Formats: sequence, C-alpha cells, structure tokens
Amino acid sequence: MDSLDHPVIITFRPAEQGGKRALAHETRLQFWLFDKPNGAAFCDIEFDLVTGLASSTFAKGCLDWQTVICSHHDFVGVPVDLEQIYERMAGTPARILKVAVHADDVTDCIPVFKLLERARREGREMIAIAMGAAGIATRILGPSRGSFLTYGALETDGATAPGQLTAKELRELYRVDRITEQTLIMGLVGLPVGHSVSPHVHNAAFAAAGVNGVYIPFEVRDAKSFFGRIVHPQTREIDWNLRGLSITAPHKATVMDDLDWVEPAAQEIGAVNTVVVVGDALHGYNTDATSVLKPVIERFGSLRDSRCAIIGAGGAASAALWSLRREGACVTVFARNFQKTNSLAEKFGARYENLEAARFDAFDLVINATPLGTCGQRENETPAISDQLRGARFAYDLVYNPTETRFLREARDAGCETLGGLPMLVQQAAEQFKLWTGADAPIEVMRVAAERALQ
Repeated sequence: MDSLDHPVIITFRPAEQGGKRALAHETRLQFWLFDKPNGAAFCDIEFDLVTGLASSTFAKGCLDWQTVICSHHDFVGVPVDLEQIYERMAGTPARILKVAVHADDVTDCIPVFKLLERARREGREMIAIAMGAAGIATRILGPSRGSFLTYGALETDGATAPGQLTAKELRELYRVDRITEQTLIMGLVGLPVGHSVSPHVHNAAFAAAGVNGVYIPFEVRDAKSFFGRIVHPQTREIDWNLRGLSITAPHKATVMDDLDWVEPAAQEIGAVNTVVVVGDALHGYNTDATSVLKPVIERFGSLRDSRCAIIGAGGAASAALWSLRREGACVTVFARNFQKTNSLAEKFGARYENLEAARFDAFDLVINATPLGTCGQRENETPAISDQLRGARFAYDLVYNPTETRFLREARDAGCETLGGLPMLVQQAAEQFKLWTGADAPIEVMRVAAERALQ
C-alpha cells in the first residue's frame, strides 16, 4: 500500500469485532506485519491479535508499540470482568488501551467512566466508550476525563459504531474541546430522547451567554437507578459537576419520589420536568405549567370561561390542565384510559370523556398533550382527525418535532387555527436555563437554534 499523506488511525477489524467482513487470523497477521500503510500515526489492533504479536520475535521489527492501540469491543453489553480485561490489556506493550462496550441504559456508562479514572491514576493512556444511544455521555465527556480521544463520523449516516455522533456535532453542538471537569453538566432524561432538539436549544444558550456548560441527552430506562447511581449527590458513583436535568416522557411523574424537595405547583400537578442540584439535594420544578399557555394567550387572548379540551392524561396533560384551571377555563379531558383520566379530571375539577368517537365542535381550544405524532415510529398518528375537530376554533399540539404534525394538518383541514409546540418548548427551556444558571436566558438564540435543528 502507498504511504499516507496525513497521520491516521488504521484498523483492520474482523466482522465479529465491528468490521465489515470476516477475516481469517492469518490474514489479519499478514496485514499488520507486512501490508499496513506507512505514515499511519496509530494502529488499532484487537486485543486477541496484540497478545499474539507481543509474543512474536518477528513482530518486534515490524511494529512500533508506541503507535499501537490495543482494543477490545463488546457489542452485547458491559462484561462483568471489565476491570480484569483492562488489567490483561495493560500487560501488553501497547501504548494506548481502548475499550468499547454496549450500553443498554445510561447507568452502563458508570464502569466506563470508572475505567477512565483508573487509567488516569495509573498513568495509562486510555480510550473508553459506551456504544449505543445510552452511551452518548461517554463520547462527549470522555476527553475531559482523560480519554485519549473520542470518535466522530464525517456524515450523519456514516457512523462506524452505534450511538456515534458526527464530528460536527461534537465540536459545534457539544463543544467537546472546551469541556473540562469544571464544566456544568445538564441533560435530558427520557426514553427515547433522540428526537429532541433540546441539546441544540440549551447548548446554543450556554454558548451565547458565556456559560461553561454542556447539555447532553440521557436515554434512561430505569429512572430510579439513574437518579440513585448517577444523579443524587449523596449516592452517585461518579464524580461530575452535574447541575440540572430536563425530564421528559415517561419519567415526569416517577422521578418525584427521588427528589428531596418539589415546588408546590409541581406537587399539585403530579409531574416534574426540571431538576436542579442544590448542594447535596435535588429540587424539582414544572416549567411546562408556567409556559404551556403563554403562546396560546398571545394568539387567543384571555382563556377565562373558554371551553377547552385536553387530549391525554400524562404529565404534559396535567400541566396543561393545571394552567387552564388557573386561567379560569372550563376544561374537559379526553383519553382512552378511564381510571387514570377520570382521576386527573376530578383532581382539577374538570370533566372527563372517552376519546373514542369524541367530537370537538363545542370547544374553543383543543390541546394534543399525547406523544402521538412525534418524530419516529408514531409520526403518522394523530389523536383526532379532521371530522372530529371540525367546528373547534383553535388546535394546539404540544408536539414540536416535526413542526407540522398530522394533528395540525387534520385541524387545518377542519378549518381550525393551529399552533405547534415549538414556542412552548423554547419558553419552558428559557425558564430551565434561569433555574440552572440564575441568569435570564437568551430566548431569541434558543428559538433560532430550535428552528435550525428542526429544519
């Protein structure tokens, strides 16, 4: 092979370790001993092959161990003997060690961060990554915690491993080269979180306001384990400068049990969408409730005595219902789960009706507070069609991605005025920014960032 013009990392990985095709052991040996290109800055060689090469007297003249990255990949999960694997890798002559494991939940990042801590204490150069959507935090925070490097794809569809971000996202969105151990860490807790534009909104705000902070998506299945092992200052297993969290579906209600203090409004609503770390305690707030109606009132005017319908019975519906009742509106909640919805309606003095065959012609305002229509598997779904919405004056979808949901299209076909969820997203994010930083948010910067991300 010809010499390379620029220093790169060379790999020749078999399919079982993440490569594109099957490779015989002898073929891999042949490549590293005779065929590798000159000029490569580093050679990423699998642990099983490094072991054999290290014992070969012939390899001594063919490999410069100062350029070797000894790597181990596990695409299934986090091996229980990860520390022992590290110790065996550390016994090779390779200068740099690399471990990439698969994360099913964000708590799987804990052993990865601990491995980085250990390598730094022992003076070893280390790359440690948790693959998959739940491991994104290790890709963003790894370099600030001693990881020799992190990986980014050139294009969105060019990722070489699950959960890999693009180089542009790492540099421009997360500003990975500016993150230090003093950087304030905020993030979004939910399942899923890949559709969210909140990282774009908050990271743009931090950059504009000169805040040394980063906002990261956390894909969380087990919220109690996440809060106990990673979030709460008194029990967390990693040392990081966590300042606050946004909470989205399906965790807005369940996280309340893991907080030390919850504001009265959020207690009444029964849902929290914002967590602030205050000393050794966690405080909970609901910025959805104070933000959800501001865009509507700007367009609609006073909601006193207006007839309003809320579709849904989750955390977003609770926040909308609480806010509407404070505005003096007459509210009816529509959903399919009678027991859950009836309890919610009774709590706030609203009526309940079953969503099946519902009609909204008697309402001034109809709010979709369900996740139906959100970008992804349910994007083509809607809680109501045009025949049901015809006669309603105003339709408001709390879903913001995509900006044009099927619910909004159905409402427009029915002759309704419409409003999407983006203005509310920006407003509640601005209130979160102030809770975390104590400063007023650059709300116009946040709005522009959200619109660009959704394009």
